[in-house]
Amino acid sequence: MLTRLSTLLRTLPRDSRDTLFLLLVIAWLLLPQVAHLPLWCSVLATGVLLWRGYLALSNQPLPGRWWLLGLLAITVGATLLSHKTLLGRDAGVTLLVVLLTLKTLELRARRDAFVVFFLGFFCMLSNFFYSQSLLIAASMLLGLMGLLTVLVNAHMPVGKPPLMEAAKTASWMTLLGAPIMVVLFVLFPRMAPLWGVPSDAVVGKSGLSDKMQVGAIAKLALDDSVAMRIKFDGQPPPQRDMYLRGPVLSSFDGREWRPAQPDFASRFSVPASLVVTGTPTHYEVTLEPTHRPWLFVLDAAVANPKLTGYQSAMQADLQWMLNKPVAELIRYKAQSFTSFRHGPQTPVIGLREFVELPPGFNPRTLALASEIRRDARYTQAGSAELVQIALDRLRTGGYNYTLEPGVYGTHTADEFWFDKKEGFCEHIASSFVILMRALDVPARVVTGYQGGEQNTVDNFWVIRQSDAHAWTEVWHEGRGWVRVDPTSAVSPGRTGASQRLVAPQGVVGQALSTISPDFSIQLRAVWDAVNNSWNQWVLNYTQGKQLELLKNMGFESPSWQDLSIVLIAIVVAVSLAGAAWSLWERTQHDPWLRLLNKARQQLATSGIVTPENMAVATTPRQLATLLQAQHGSQYEALQSWLMQLEAQRYARVSLPSQLQQLRQQYRALVWPA
Repeated sequence: MLTRLSTLLRTLPRDSRDTLFLLLVIAWLLLPQVAHLPLWCSVLATGVLLWRGYLALSNQPLPGRWWLLGLLAITVGATLLSHKTLLGRDAGVTLLVVLLTLKTLELRARRDAFVVFFLGFFCMLSNFFYSQSLLIAASMLLGLMGLLTVLVNAHMPVGKPPLMEAAKTASWMTLLGAPIMVVLFVLFPRMAPLWGVPSDAVVGKSGLSDKMQVGAIAKLALDDSVAMRIKFDGQPPPQRDMYLRGPVLSSFDGREWRPAQPDFASRFSVPASLVVTGTPTHYEVTLEPTHRPWLFVLDAAVANPKLTGYQSAMQADLQWMLNKPVAELIRYKAQSFTSFRHGPQTPVIGLREFVELPPGFNPRTLALASEIRRDARYTQAGSAELVQIALDRLRTGGYNYTLEPGVYGTHTADEFWFDKKEGFCEHIASSFVILMRALDVPARVVTGYQGGEQNTVDNFWVIRQSDAHAWTEVWHEGRGWVRVDPTSAVSPGRTGASQRLVAPQGVVGQALSTISPDFSIQLRAVWDAVNNSWNQWVLNYTQGKQLELLKNMGFESPSWQDLSIVLIAIVVAVSLAGAAWSLWERTQHDPWLRLLNKARQQLATSGIVTPENMAVATTPRQLATLLQAQHGSQYEALQSWLMQLEAQRYARVSLPSQLQQLRQQYRALVWPA
């Protein structure tokens, strides 16, 4: 089969062969877009590319203009139906893909090919609207090489030059352009994205949201993508103490937890009253885009994290908020104290919000709370003892931690405490807080990330979306808010190092794990380290980094004017260096050839004209023969000098001094008049 295909490709006309290669490059550029395009667009693009490939192989005519106009009208209408607009990022990318694929059905002239080339360049860039990962960048670099190869090949002469020659030229062009690319990357002003990225609306995957709907998801699919990376200065805290605080949820409507209501919070705010003790932990966080105004720090941070381009503030519930959503990779330094106390020490009116429950929900849980309160042993029990009762029930009552609890009904806490007795962290935390509130103990749900894993290659701690977690805080008189993680009572390994959640591996990952588990783990660590370096040095190269670079270069207060001066200076310096190199390169031509060329030009000026086919490659012996034929022995010295010049060229040992002597003799020669 492969032999027949190879033979067919070798016998194809150049146009057909080039067209097939162009279609292959286009398919490579469109492949990452499939996950973001409407289904009809992906099917259309695949069908058009296959159709165009068939026409090239069978050497059949292209469809008429009316076919193309009809397809274009249909696809524009489909785009409008899919995106409700023809403007914006998603609609624009869809139209770009449609135009690129349909244009391949109109490849009749070199001008049409150029349109396809440049549409391909735009399509290549549009992949970065959705992902700027190292994998996408590497695949698009390969696509760039393919487009350049096709572009160079289109300018080659008629015939069948091998594509490898065009690929070599394209590679050389890329290498020559790489220094320019690096300079522009470092010094060209950083600009905001052309389009904002919509907020994440994934349901049924691990990760964080500004609300928590309990029991609506039958199965939790682990998202193994990286949420953030942390580099500790010194010894990190124990893994069980690594709680990165996110949204704090205190308002419950029977099914969904939300942050505190703004009107209530403004009137009866519970002060943070944060008091820290012990030695702080210093660290640096590289946060992936969340498109939320949240800043994650280890519990608890007193000072504002240091980051450029954002303003941060701590809320009364210790959550750190930013003045705008995080739409790009950011890096910030912070310090946290794992030993702290916060919240009011005595009852305040604002705490009543944290014991409220919606009427008509979870009657059996309310009855359980009443039963505990009626028990003579617990009549005078404080909040700490009531918390211990609930935790003991979780430890000994046959409760299980699972990612497949099934869909819960209306009374989620009742089903957890009495029927299903299983769930993941949101079920456990929600049911625990509902029971605490039913016992008249102020409690709330806290979401964020817990734990993570250390990459042994670069020593960064990697926090993944699968590390998203929900725990609780309970208010104790005289102590304030105290963290209680009921999931630890059901599954202690979930918040330790022994039973971290791991997303299912793909086919390749499973095969590597089966062959060599250690190699698979090490390979993943290396890949994470490489991605981290890409994030640190490329994606996180912001405006602040540019100005910091200028400051390191000696500018006291760098500005855009200084950046422009440096960029212009480098451009001028490179241009002068290129001109100097060109002049130097001209002086490095073969001095023997320069001397022969001078003699040839002098003879031509004197009337000794060489034949047209010998004008460039005439040898000294041929010139001496022509001189003998036209002037006899009149210029015997000149003929002898030409023969000496040839002898010097092919001598066994050719010395520079001999060539210098011939150059001096040249000046003393008598040329034909």
